[in-house]
Amino acid sequence: MSDPGLSTAEARTRLLADGPNRLEHGPRRTIAHMLADQLRNPFVLLLGGAAALAFGLGERVDAVAITVIVVTNAVVGAAQEHRAERALAALASMTAPRARVSRDGRAVVVPADEVVVGDLLLLHPGDLVAADAHLVHATGLALVEAALTGESVPVDKSTAPTPAGAPLAERTDHVFAGTAVAVGTARAVVVATGMRTELGKVAAMLGQARPATTPLQAQLAAVSRALLALCLAVVAVVAAAGLWNGQPWLEVLVSAVALAVAAVPEGLPAVVTIALAVGVQRMAARNVLVRRLPAVETLGCVTTICTDKTGTLTTGEMRVREHWVVPGVTELDLFEAGAACVDAELSEGEGGVGSPTEVAILLAARARGVERAALEARWPRRRERPFDSARKRMSVVRGVDGGEQTFLKGALGFAAEALAPFDPEALAVEEAFAAQGLRVLAVARGAGDEEVGLELLGLVGIADPPRASAVAAIQAAQAAGIRTTMLTGDHAVTARAIAQELGIDAVHARVTPADKLRIVRELTAAGEVVAMTGDGVTDAPAIREAHVGIAMGLAGTEVTREAASVVLADDHFASIVEGVREGRTIHENIRKTVLYLVAGNGAELALVLAAGVIGLPVPLLPTHLLWVNLVTDGLPALALVVDPPDRDAMAVPPRPPRQPLLGPAEWRLIVLSSLVESAVVLAAYVLAEPGVDPARARTVAFCTLVVSELLRAFAFRSVGRVLPEVGAFGNAGLLAVVGVSLGLQVAITEWPWARGVFHLCALSTLEWAGVFAAALVPVTVLEVGKLVRRLFHARTPA
Repeated sequence: MSDPGLSTAEARTRLLADGPNRLEHGPRRTIAHMLADQLRNPFVLLLGGAAALAFGLGERVDAVAITVIVVTNAVVGAAQEHRAERALAALASMTAPRARVSRDGRAVVVPADEVVVGDLLLLHPGDLVAADAHLVHATGLALVEAALTGESVPVDKSTAPTPAGAPLAERTDHVFAGTAVAVGTARAVVVATGMRTELGKVAAMLGQARPATTPLQAQLAAVSRALLALCLAVVAVVAAAGLWNGQPWLEVLVSAVALAVAAVPEGLPAVVTIALAVGVQRMAARNVLVRRLPAVETLGCVTTICTDKTGTLTTGEMRVREHWVVPGVTELDLFEAGAACVDAELSEGEGGVGSPTEVAILLAARARGVERAALEARWPRRRERPFDSARKRMSVVRGVDGGEQTFLKGALGFAAEALAPFDPEALAVEEAFAAQGLRVLAVARGAGDEEVGLELLGLVGIADPPRASAVAAIQAAQAAGIRTTMLTGDHAVTARAIAQELGIDAVHARVTPADKLRIVRELTAAGEVVAMTGDGVTDAPAIREAHVGIAMGLAGTEVTREAASVVLADDHFASIVEGVREGRTIHENIRKTVLYLVAGNGAELALVLAAGVIGLPVPLLPTHLLWVNLVTDGLPALALVVDPPDRDAMAVPPRPPRQPLLGPAEWRLIVLSSLVESAVVLAAYVLAEPGVDPARARTVAFCTLVVSELLRAFAFRSVGRVLPEVGAFGNAGLLAVVGVSLGLQVAITEWPWARGVFHLCALSTLEWAGVFAAALVPVTVLEVGKLVRRLFHARTPA
C-alpha cells in the first residue's frame, strides 16, 4: 500500500479537535411535550377558563367535571401520538457503523464515528461510506447514491477531477457519507466528517424546517375565538339585563357561570381527538401509518402532492424495460450472453447482490430460463476485463466447446471499437431507448480472448420502472382535483420519461434538498396545502416542512421516516389516495359535528339570554348545561364524527385551503337551528309556569332541550340530504347513543338521588308526551328546510 494513511496518534488528535464523525440530533418530543401540545389547543384553553370561573364561584361539580374532560382529552391525544412515535436515531443510522481505513500503514477496521479528516478509506463492494472523501484510486467503482442525490442508477466514480462547484450528483471524483459501494474498489482521503458532510448539511436543513400549521388547527382556533367573543358579549348583555331588572348579584353570577358553560362545547376537543384516532386506525388498515394526529385530517385538504421519483413513483429497482436483437439473433442468445458477462448474483425472490444494472440483466435472463449458475458450469470463467469509467464496458472470457469466447457488455459508443461491423439500425434504437430515459447497453460475443471483431447481438434498455399502482393513483388524484408534482435529483430525460408514463405534467429534475425545501415553501406561501412524499435523505427537509410529510416505510431511509408525519407501510403511492379519501371523510365528519355542537350551544345561549332579557328566572342551571354539553350533545357527537364515508368524497375538488370550518352558510344554519330550538324550549318553560313551580318548569325545559338535541343529531348527518336519503340505519352507533341517552334522561328525573343532584322533579306521562311533541319541532324544521333549499336551487337559473 503506497499511502500509509494517518498514524494512530494523529487520528486521535484530530478526533479530539474535530469531534466524533456523527450527526447531531435536535431534542426529541417527550410525553411531557406531547401533553403540553394537547393542552395548548384553543378549545382546551377555553375550557380551562370556564373551569376556573366555575371554581371561583363555588360551582365545584362543574369545575371538576370540566377539568376531568380536559385532562382525559390531553392524555388520549398524547398517548395516541406516543404509540405512533418512533424512537429512531434516524440520521445517525444512515452512516456506516464501522469503516475500513489505513492507519500506521495497515488496514484496520474502526468505529465510523472515529473516522477523521485525512483518514484513508478502503472501499469494497457493499460498504457504506463513512464520510465524504476524495478518490485517490478507483477500480471499476460505482456507488448507489439514490438516497442522497435521487440518481436512479449506480454512479460511476473515478479519480478524474470534476469542475469546482459541480452539482452533488456530478462530483464523480468524490464519495459521500451514507452512500453505498455497488461495484469496484477504491481508496479515498476523508475531507469532511459529521455535520460538515453533505449528509450533515441535509441534517442541518432538517433541523431548520418547521412543520406547517394544519388547516384544521387554524379552523378550530377561529371557531374558538368566535365562540369566546360571542360568550363575552352575551354574558355582558345578560349581566346588564339582570342588574337592570334588579336581580341579586348572586343570581347574576350564577347566570354568568351558566352562560360560560353553555358557550363552550366541552365535548369538542375529545370529539376531534377521537375522530382523528379512529382515522388513524382506519388508515392503518390501508397501510397508512400516522405519526402526528392532525395529519389525518390534513390529508383530506391536500391540493398538491410533491413526490420524489426513485422508490416512490418507481419501484426503486432496475429492470430491463426494452430490448432489441440484431436480425437473425434470438432473445435467448441476447440474454444468455448478457448473463455470461456479469459479476452480480441473484438472491431469493426478485433481488440480487451486486450492480443493480447486472441484477436487472440476470432477472431478464431468468425470465427466459437462463440461470447464471448453469452458465458458470457450462461455460467456466477464465478471466475478465472489469468495467471502468474510461472504457465504459466490461468483458468476460469463458471456456466454450473446447475453445474460448469473449462476452462483452457496455455503452454502444465505447464498445463499437471492439465490434465487427454491425447493423446501423442499432444506433437509431440506442437513441430511441435513451430518449425514453433508459440506460442502454450493447451485448456482444465472439471467438477468442480479445475484445476484437465481436458480434453485436443486441441492445437492452434498463430503468427503474414506475409502480403499476402509481398510475391509477395519480389518475384518481387528478380526478379529485389534486395536482401531482415530481421533484427528483435524477436526469431530466429520465424524469420526463417516467412522468409521461405516469401522466404527470409538472417535473423538476436535478433538484437538491435545498431546492425541494424551497419549492415546498413557495407552494405553501401561495396558499397550497402540500403533501411531500419521498424515501431518500434528500426528501427529508421538504417532508418536514410540508403540511403533510409522507415517507416510504419499506424502501425509505430512517431519516425520512423520522421527518414524516405519515408513513406508507407498503410503499405504494396509491395508499396516499386512500389516505386523502379518509382525510376528507374525517374533515366532513368533524365539520358537521362542530356544526351540531355549536348549534346546540347557540340554542342554550339564546335560551338563557332571552330568559334574562324578559326577566324570567334562570331556566337552566350550570349542572343542566354541563349534562347537555357532555352527555346529550357529546355522545351523539361521538357517533356523528365516525359516520361512514360519503360515496362522493373523491368526486369533488379539495376544499379551498382558506375556507373556514364554519362558513356563512353554516353560521346561517346555526342561527336558524339555535333560534328554533331555543324558542321551543322557552315556550315549554313559560307554559310550565316557572313563577308557580320553578323546579317543574326547569325540569320541563331541561328535558325538552335534551330530547330536542338528541333528535336534532339525525338532521345533522347531512347538510343537504334528508334522513331517508342518508339512511336511517346508516349509523347504528348514533341510534344506540340516542336510545341510551333518552334512557339516562328519564332515569335522572325518576331516581330521587339524581333528582336531588340536578334539582329536578318527576314528570307525568302527559308532560313527557308534551316534551317529545315540542322536541320534534326543531328537527322537522331542519329537514323541511333542506327540501325547501333544494327546491329553491332547482328553480334558480344557472
